[in-house]
Parts: sequence; C-alpha cells; structure tokens
Amino acid sequence: MEHPKRPNIVYFLCDNLGFGELGCYGGGILRGVETRRLDQFATEGIKLLNFAPEAQCTPTRSALMTGRYSIRSGTHTVALAGTSGGIVAWERTMGDILSEAGYATALYGKWHIGAEKGRWPIEHGFDEWYGIPRSYDESLWPDDPWYDPKRDPISYVLEGRKGEDIRAVEQLTIEARRNIDVEYMKRAKAFLKQSVNADKPFFLYFCHSMLHFPTVPRDEFKGKTGNDNFADSMLELDSDFGVLLDYLDELGVADNTIVVFSGDNGPEEKEPWRGTAGFFEGSYFTGMEGSLRTPCLIRYPGRVPAGRQSNEVVHITDMFATLLRWAGCEPPTDRVIDGVDQRAFFEGGQENSNREGFLFWNGPTLYGAKWRNFKVKLMEQRYYTDPALPIPNPNLVNLIVDPKERKRLNYPHLHSWVAFHMGLLLIEFNESVQKEPLIPPGAPLGYVPKGKGTT
Repeated sequence: MEHPKRPNIVYFLCDNLGFGELGCYGGGILRGVETRRLDQFATEGIKLLNFAPEAQCTPTRSALMTGRYSIRSGTHTVALAGTSGGIVAWERTMGDILSEAGYATALYGKWHIGAEKGRWPIEHGFDEWYGIPRSYDESLWPDDPWYDPKRDPISYVLEGRKGEDIRAVEQLTIEARRNIDVEYMKRAKAFLKQSVNADKPFFLYFCHSMLHFPTVPRDEFKGKTGNDNFADSMLELDSDFGVLLDYLDELGVADNTIVVFSGDNGPEEKEPWRGTAGFFEGSYFTGMEGSLRTPCLIRYPGRVPAGRQSNEVVHITDMFATLLRWAGCEPPTDRVIDGVDQRAFFEGGQENSNREGFLFWNGPTLYGAKWRNFKVKLMEQRYYTDPALPIPNPNLVNLIVDPKERKRLNYPHLHSWVAFHMGLLLIEFNESVQKEPLIPPGAPLGYVPKGKGTT
C-alpha cells in the first residue's frame, strides 16, 4: 500500500543483545524464557541474520546516528566518565536531518556519544531526551565500598529539551536502573500521542536498557520465569517491546510506521551477566561473529514483505541511509557516508543486499574485513576478557564451513582469491581518508576535518 504521509519511524535499540538470546534467533526457551512478542514481530517483516553493528556501544550508536564508521568520527572507543570528546558539531545525525524535514524527534535511553554542552542529543536534532549519558554499570558505583561521592564522580539520569539546558533528574543507582525503562515508556507514549494529535510524523529513538549489566529486572518480572535474573530481564525486554507495538496500534499509526528492532553489539561477557552469541562465538569488544552479528528485525507494512529472512550482509550504517530515504530525505553529500540504501533489498525487489562487505575495528585497531561469507582476521581475540593478539599471517575464515572460527586453514580450499575483494574494501577506505581525514578522538566540539571548512 502507498501512504500519502511520510512514514513514522521507531528505532528500538537494545543494549548488549547477543545473537543467541531471542527465540526467533535460536534462543528463547533455551535461554529460559519464550520471547513471544519479538518472535511474532519477526514474522511481520524481514529478519536479518547477518546484521553488523560495531564492536562497542559508543561506536555503534555513532555509526547509526551518522551513517559513518565510528573511526571517522573519533567515537570508536566506548566513552567513560571523565573523558572528553564525542561527536563534534560538524557531524549530521539522523535526528538533525529528520527534524529539519519536519519530524518530531525524541530519544529515551542511553546516548553515549557525547556528554558535554554541544554534544547532547538535544543539540543534535532531538526535541527531547531522557536517559543516561554513558553506561548502566555506573549504577553499581554507590554500592562499591571504595566509592566516595564526595571525591568521585556521580552518575545521573538526565533530561532536556531542545533550546534548554540539560537537567539532572536523579542519581543513577541500582534502583533507578531497575525501573528506568518504565519512565522511558511513559515518556515515549506521551511523545507519540502528542505527535499523532499534532498530525506530525515522528522519529522515536527508544534505547532500552536491557540486556546491559547489571541485569536487574523490575519487580513485576523478578522471579517470573523461574530461571534467574537474566531470563526475567529478557521477559521484561520482550514485554516492553510489545507494549510499544500495542500503543502504535492504539494510536492507529502502525500501518504507516517503520519499526526497527536491533541490538547495538554482541553479548555481555562479564559474570554473572554473561550473554550468548548462540550459533556463533565470541562477545562484544572483539572481531568474532558473536561481536559482529546482533538481531535486527524490520517491519514496514505495505513496503517490507512479511515472513522473510536473509543472511545477506547489512551494516548498521545502512540503517541511516535507508531510513532517511524512506522518510523522503537525502543523506549528506558533503562528507563520507558509509551506509548504503537497502530499500530495494528490504522491500523484496532484489534478493541480494546492496553491500557485500565492510571493515571492522575494535577501538582504533583494524581487526579485519568481511566479504560475503568470508572474513579476514588481523587480530585474534575470542572474548572481551581475552588478550588481543596480532595474527602474523591474516587468518581467512569461511563462515559457512567454520561458523565458530576454529580453523587456521581452510583445507582443501584456501580461498586466497578472496583477498582481492578484501583489498578493495581497504583501498576504498584508504582513498576516502585521503579525501576526508579521520576526526581524532577527543577532538574539540568545533573541529572540522581538513578540507571541509575551518578547523
């Protein structure tokens, strides 16, 4: 069906969601809880089996918002308390572009790509924000016997509106973390209702807190699965997503709303909150498939056919280009954009993705490249807690025959011809850097890449 109005957009981003957690990705009941709402949602559009985030929270969120590899923006390493930097004013976010096109925009949840004036979400296209600037593990600070709030930093839940200053709402404690998604949902519903009543298209960027550690479920879910906190937290995530879908139905806008559900990186590795990559292996902060694949489900009634699944490569930067074009907007042309338009692929007009591969980093280090079902690895690191070791001779993996990445050589087929395609990816990237130098980490707010204006 054709819609006369611009589509609404809901991007529901999960934190540290491993490939093997949800029922529709082989987990669910095997992980202690059926994820009924998400499993049903997976049948209503396309389920991507080869959706690549970046290796850490900050890089992924930057790549989604800008359509650019985070290495370009100086945001390739997770932002910690006390560190300066984040996206510079020169960067153009999805919020910026949609807001300028007349969309109401709101973010509820973790931002994590800038925690100082000039870098907040309300200064990058969002009309309003309620959430945290960095990470949920900061809720553990007050219970640490070595922590002294008179001496050490205090982490707050924040809120703000465009044109106003950011305000601290409450300290981020375990109890605040436990119930934070309730407030996200309350505010999201108010935003949706206000936008619909004003007959204005909306972009809701809903960053749910699960399954980031500590996974402490709300009281209404605690003990409900009988399988400990992690399963209870998955039930909470599944339920909250269902509540949001039901509210779109209640408002009568579901048929003209694009809904994307995805993770932001691979699973948690720290005990006792360890997740799973399921069919694959590895955790976040690595170059393993467990780091480079996370669930991604897309529903757009009348445009994205229901009941499809694909193992074609899609990178998180592609969501920037695709969502903007579905909204009738164009990505910026005055800078390098790594995301590619996947509308024809998602809409079933073609079986293949418009992307064959991508480069991947962990922090500033190039870990390798993927091309179709092959991967060249330059670093060996299976889990976040393992040391990262350079591989003297790059390791070529055929992910069809070696999905766990255990072989050193692919006998009897060495696949050395694949290096040609990997080389093209690297050449293209290096050429782009010559035209537009990388923004260094910690760059001042007014920094502009050489040749793009005044630095």
